[in-house]
This record gives sequence, structure tokens and C-alpha cells, in this order.
Amino acid sequence: MAAAVAIPPPLAPRPLPRVLAAWTHPPLGLEGQQTSPALKQLHSHPTTTFSRARRERPCDGCRRRKSKCVLQESRCCVLCEFHKQPCTFVESAQPRKRKAEGCSRSEAPPKRSSRVSSRPPTATPEPATKTAEATLRSPAPTLMHPSPRPRADSIVVDSLGLRPHHHSRYLGPTTALDASLIGLTAADDRHEFRTSMGTLRSVTEGDYFLTAADSDVRVPDDEVRALAEVEETVGPHGPALVEIFFRIVHPSYPIVRKQAFLQRHRSGEERIGPALLAAIYLLALGWWDQEPAVSNQPKPDVPRLEYLAITTLTTAIQRPKLSAIQAGLLLLQRAKSNTWTLSVQLVALGQDLGLHLDCSSWSIPPWERNLRKRLAWALYMQDKWSAVMHGRPSHINAADWNVAALTTDDFEAEETGDPLLTPREDEAPEYNQLDHGRTCFMQLIGLTGIMAEVCETFYSARAKAEDARAGASASQLVLNRAKPVQIKLKDWFAKLPAECKMDHNTTLTGGETSPAFSQQGHLHLAYFATEISIHRRIVQALSTSTTTTTTTTTPAYMLFICRSAAKTRLISALDFVNRLRPAHLRAFWFFAAPFHFALIGTFGALLQATSPAQEEADFYACRLNEFRWTLAVSARQAPWIAGALDALEVNKELLRGLPEKSPAERLILEEDVDGEEDEEDEEEWEQ
Repeated sequence: MAAAVAIPPPLAPRPLPRVLAAWTHPPLGLEGQQTSPALKQLHSHPTTTFSRARRERPCDGCRRRKSKCVLQESRCCVLCEFHKQPCTFVESAQPRKRKAEGCSRSEAPPKRSSRVSSRPPTATPEPATKTAEATLRSPAPTLMHPSPRPRADSIVVDSLGLRPHHHSRYLGPTTALDASLIGLTAADDRHEFRTSMGTLRSVTEGDYFLTAADSDVRVPDDEVRALAEVEETVGPHGPALVEIFFRIVHPSYPIVRKQAFLQRHRSGEERIGPALLAAIYLLALGWWDQEPAVSNQPKPDVPRLEYLAITTLTTAIQRPKLSAIQAGLLLLQRAKSNTWTLSVQLVALGQDLGLHLDCSSWSIPPWERNLRKRLAWALYMQDKWSAVMHGRPSHINAADWNVAALTTDDFEAEETGDPLLTPREDEAPEYNQLDHGRTCFMQLIGLTGIMAEVCETFYSARAKAEDARAGASASQLVLNRAKPVQIKLKDWFAKLPAECKMDHNTTLTGGETSPAFSQQGHLHLAYFATEISIHRRIVQALSTSTTTTTTTTTPAYMLFICRSAAKTRLISALDFVNRLRPAHLRAFWFFAAPFHFALIGTFGALLQATSPAQEEADFYACRLNEFRWTLAVSARQAPWIAGALDALEVNKELLRGLPEKSPAERLILEEDVDGEEDEEDEEEWEQ
């Protein structure tokens, strides 16, 4: 029944890049010779070279090498300049060696042989618009398509972060190059001017980037071969996986230019980054068993795809481009791929690309400004939530973060703003679904800012030192800090749009045979994690104050009220987990979701361990057992929840050493307190 796999019309199978030997070996160029760095040098000068007609003869050196001769404005070809030899036109043409009939070139790629035809020596000249890159990749002069196909690179040739064969690094204000001196030099139409260090590009009056050719960074890579291996690993399921990604992941995590990617993928464009393509395939494979179109087919080799994604991303990081940021962020959304080290690398890479700056007035294409803003905020959330997960300091400093807030225009331009990428009528984007996902994305950014403040206020090294110096007054100090951030969190929740609330019946569907998805689950889980992080620190401070001092400075009624508020937050979080439906569990969840589930269990264990009475401890133990059972059932729909279950098992083992509560400790709950004041304080904390 393999032939019955349903692939939507917008994602017809794309032609595979030609499959060669292992991509880690040097590629073969014309006549079987190895591709030299000069080939990369040729690819990296699209603006300094010019085309000439086929009837013009090559120089003597290129004729002997049987290489494409591309002249520069200096009238010296690229290869002669690279080999540091004279570029002359004095030697006579060498006689051609005619091959015997029936003899075929061994270098011809087998997967494209059915679509190419040999051209006789007397064939008509090739059009002058054929690029040097396409000529050098062809093993023989061949006609690849009956009609010319527009290149997708044309829309990114003026970009800063996705320019073909080039990469750029931001020059900060403290570098050896001063912006005032750079501005003294006249620039060209692209706001670039050449120096001995490289090409400088101005985006504003005071912001500059150093642009270099990819060939200047000597790393052993071959993107064409890596791309072929990625496609070979997924086999014929590539279009189906891309469709799954853009239907489930993209609405909630819009960091890829959808129409631009689809155009390249359908046409077999070889300039798609292999790391980005592998990351999209890997993320989509998380829904393989839930998709009727592919679930009955053999699953691709996931470990092999992970290896290709990581190795190609490691190479791509050496040449800063936005596609490397996209690939890294998508890989980090997989629970098994999440590492603190990779998150830190992406933050450094984003700073190289200037993602920490406001690009609203930069002299770059409008679509790139929108993409940069979305990537910047996605990187911001990745850094902040990774810091919470791993208990590390954040690497994005608020003093150096100057990115404008996202608006709906930053998303709509990505889908409809490119005139060259207008979708067909049968593939028009479903804007209701996209708007819902974009709203949740922007709300999560605002919540992340509050969570970053929580970490700085309660868990930073400076806050811990202040608590230590406060001594017995530490609990009161923590309570005073909690009120402002608690008000911000309450205000965020009160302003939450209706479509982002859990009771709003909004689902994403991919057709009659595809399951429904609800996108707001991970947003509310992050909200409970933020609330719990505040109350977790309060409970810790109150418990320390009670156990380390003979006469606690915290009034008994305040201790009771704070613990009651914490208990209310835990019960609300547990009820939220119980209300999750299959439509929620099958949807895309932010990478920190397993940690958030585990944090709920950790908070319950903390309340159990610090309970002043055995009855209260038994209550938390019972609720934690129910929570573990609920997660175990939910893990059948969402296997990534297994990571949270592992953390809960560790907490269960630690609680085995909890001593039995003595009756004397119950006095704290039997303390007679002012009932009116108790109700006012509890209401304040519960809100």
C-alpha cells in the first residue's frame, strides 16, 4: 500500500540532488579532477565577474585546465588570479579527442541521466545567463531543462544574512574599526566598499558589517553532497515531512520563510542549507506515527539524520548566516537534541549577525527585516528558557538588547510580501490558523520577559548573596520582591487574547484524514511554570527561616497564607494537566515543555517535604501519584513527556528519606490568627 501515500498538491515530490560518494570527501569537478578552492573563489564573486558569450575563447590557462574562464573587470580571469599566473590569449586551440560511439561519461550522475541529453560538439551556444556555478557543477555541457527556470537566489542576492556564497559579521562600537572613519569612504549602490580586511557594508549611519566570501573560511564541507545525503536518508517522504512541518510547527514557531522555502524545495534548488532541511525533517518526524499518510511506511533513519544535521550545522556556524540560526533553533525544539552548549553557540552566532539590534531602519530588504525580528525573539526565548532549565546565567543582557517588539506586519509580509513568491490559488495560506499561532508566539515572548525578571529577581547570584546577607529577614525580603513581578504576571494573564485561552475551541486541521491540533497548550504550561517559580522561592525562604532560627521573624499567619497560596497554584497546575486533550498533546510544544511538567512535580515534592503536618504531606503525596499517572497516560500521545517522568521518579526517590511529621509541628496550623487579615492576604496572593 506504499503507493497510496497521500501527498498534498502544494508539495509535489522534488527532484533529488545528484547523489555522489560520501559528502565528506572532496567533490569531483570537470574531467574527474578534484574541486579546488579556486572553485569556491569563483562562486564567491558574483558581483565582480561578468558573463561573456560562448563564442569568446578562454584564456590559455583555463583552456589547458579545461575550466570555465570568467573574466573580471581587471581583464584577468578568476582562476589565473588565484593561481597567480599571467592571463594570456596567445596559444592555439588544442585538438579535440572524439570518443567512440556508445561510450558514456562515467561521471554522469545516474539519477539525472534520464532528464539530460548529450549535446554534440556543434550544438548551439548556451545562453549567457547560465551562471558559472551551474556550468562547473555539470559534468558535461548539458541542457538540464527545456525552458529556463528562475533562480530563487535572485531574491536574496541583496540580503545581508542570506546572501549566496557570502557571510557577514557585525562590527561593534568597541572594535578596532571606528564607525566615524568608516563613514568617510564612498560606498557603492549596495552600501559596500572594499578594504584590505574585507568588504564593509553599511546598514545605518553607525552600524557596519564585515562581509566575506564563504571560500575565505576553509572548512571541509560540500553542501551539495550533504544535501543529497539528507534527501537520501528520508527517501520519498521529504515532501510529506515538509507538509507536516508547515502545517503543525510553522504556525506556532514561524522562523522560516514558508513560501521561499517551498519554492526551493519543489524545484530541487541546491542552495537550501542541509542543516536547515535536516532540522525540518527531524522535527516533522515527531508526528510520523500520528499521520495516516506516512505512519504505515518504514520510518527514516533518525540517528543518521541527526548526525547529518549536527555535522552540517557545525560547519554552517563557521560562516554566520540566518539559515544556521534557523537550523539550530529547530533542532533545539526536539527534547533529545536540547543542549545548553548549542543554545549558547546560537546566541553568539546571533550577535555576529546583529540580531540583538533594531534593524527597522537598516538598508536591507523588508522581508529580511521581518525575518530578523522573528529570529531575534525566538533566540531570546531560547536563551531565557534554557537558562531556567539548566540553572545557568542568561547570555542575553537587557542593556544590550535593542530589538523592536513584534507586530502582525512582521508576519504577514513573510507570507504575502514577496511578489516573486505569490502562492497559487490552491495553496493559499490559511490565515486564521496562522494568526492564531502568531498571537500565541507573541504572547510567549511577553511571558518570557516576565520569566527572565523572575530569574533575575530570585535566582541570580546577586539575589542569592543579598538573601544570605539578610539572614533572618530573608523571607520578608523575598516577599517584598515577589509583589511587583506577581502583579506583572497577573496583568499579562488578564490581557491574554480570547483565542489564546484554554477554553477557546481553536484547532488546526490538515484535512479529513489528519488529526486536529490545538496550539495554546505550551503557552499556558509556561505560565504555570512562571507562577510556580515565584512561589517556589517563597516556600524555600519561609522554610529556611522557620528551621534555622529559634524564633522565626515570619508571622504565623503569613506563613500559613503563603503556603495556602502555593497550594492553590499547585492544584491549578495539576488541574490544567488533567484537562489536556489529545488535540493539545498532538500539537507543537515549545522545547521547555518537558521541564515545565517536571517543575510542577518538583514544586509538589517541595511542598510535601516542607509540610508542617503529616496530613498535609499525605495530601501532596497523593496528588503527586495522580500527576505521575496522568503524565504516563499523556505520554502515549506525546512521547516527549517521558523526560518529565524521569525527573519525577528522581524526586520520588529523594522523598523516601523524608521523616515522619511529629504532632508538635502541627501547632503552626492551629495558631489562632486574625480571620479578617488572613482573608485579605490570601486573596492578594491568589490573584
